[in-house]
Amino acid sequence: MDKMIQPPLVDTTACFCRVDTGLKTVAGARKYVPGSKLCLQPDIKPSIHPTRKKPARGDRNHSQSPLVPGLPDDLAIACLIRVPRIDHRNLRLVCRRWYRLLAGNFFYSLRKSLGIAEEWVYVIKRDRDGKISWHAFDPIYQLWQPLPPVPKEYSEALGFGCAVLSGCHLYLFGGKHPLKGSMRRVIFYSARTNKWHRAPDMLRRRHFFGACVINNCLYVAGGENEGVHRSLRSAEVYDPNKNRWSIISDMSTAMVPFIGVVYGGKWYLKGLGTHRQVLSEMYHPESNSWYPVYDGMVAGWRNPSASLNGKLYALDCKDGCKLRVYDEATDSWSKHIDSRAHLGNSNALEAAALVPLNGKLCIVRNNMSVSLVDVSRSDQVGTATTQHLWETITGKGQFKTMMSNIWSSIAGRKHLKSHIVHCQVLQA
Repeated sequence: MDKMIQPPLVDTTACFCRVDTGLKTVAGARKYVPGSKLCLQPDIKPSIHPTRKKPARGDRNHSQSPLVPGLPDDLAIACLIRVPRIDHRNLRLVCRRWYRLLAGNFFYSLRKSLGIAEEWVYVIKRDRDGKISWHAFDPIYQLWQPLPPVPKEYSEALGFGCAVLSGCHLYLFGGKHPLKGSMRRVIFYSARTNKWHRAPDMLRRRHFFGACVINNCLYVAGGENEGVHRSLRSAEVYDPNKNRWSIISDMSTAMVPFIGVVYGGKWYLKGLGTHRQVLSEMYHPESNSWYPVYDGMVAGWRNPSASLNGKLYALDCKDGCKLRVYDEATDSWSKHIDSRAHLGNSNALEAAALVPLNGKLCIVRNNMSVSLVDVSRSDQVGTATTQHLWETITGKGQFKTMMSNIWSSIAGRKHLKSHIVHCQVLQA
């Protein structure tokens, strides 16, 4: 775990050189390649041990070997940015220059600007012993990828939040440590560097709270702590550009949220009040105000939801093989998209997450099976043919886990071997 540092921002400076944020092509990229320009580093005290005289800047640049022998660096970068993301881990092992190139923002910003960045699904699971692990799924090659271990403070934590900022940074925050209790800690994982980093702590200790991202700012609200006032009304926001947390308006009443979604630029939360009554609230970031909600959108809304292309979708059955669509004109969940291939009601097959992925909706189940739904074509086909919009895949290496969970359910076990806690999509 790195010491307290400012989270790197997308499309800004890398640690080794300045990057032109307006650069959209590889033309002239040579001057931004690691090794071809002196890094902008703070002053460092010289060592007390004598060292050989360093070569001048011109000599150093002259002796620098090319990224790819026989090719100018700008053409080499044009080739490297098109290498599939699944091979980037191996690219970093080739040499120091390749490692530094792939560790900086220029490489991935260029992939993003050219429309070749890839989205992966990141799943955080809890096993039967309460241990946290996580995995990344490549939807192109349908492979689950290994990841660095979750930092120890979150290896057994409960009720922590999870969100993505800048498209490539996955944040874990708050939660309840089995020994230390409620936490304010915040950490983040960078899909570009494949490493964990620290971020500023939250202002209030809390667990089992609500969280969302609006305009690349992280909002948290409600939840519990271990103080006198167990349920919380307080809320706060983290701005990665300022690298700090700020207090926002309190909720109308204390709440422990169990579901939330961002729709139309507003944050909707549904949870339990201090007397275990069901409450629904909406936060408007522009006015910094909370409002109670009683309309048809929150009525019966209890399953994972996601907003895609201006429409709101929610799972309508336990195995996630049926979707509901919110109709704003009638203020009701009127339309359904059904795969007509339902898997069952076992806990192993329960749909734990619904997230947008490459323009489609991605459904992830506890057995690590994944379904993709092309909802953009749902208006073009009749209700009887909507099953053709569905594609169910299981990542290689997960079939054994899926089958063991199914047989465990059939055998009557009450607890899953593991279940999904959070699911997010990162781009790189």
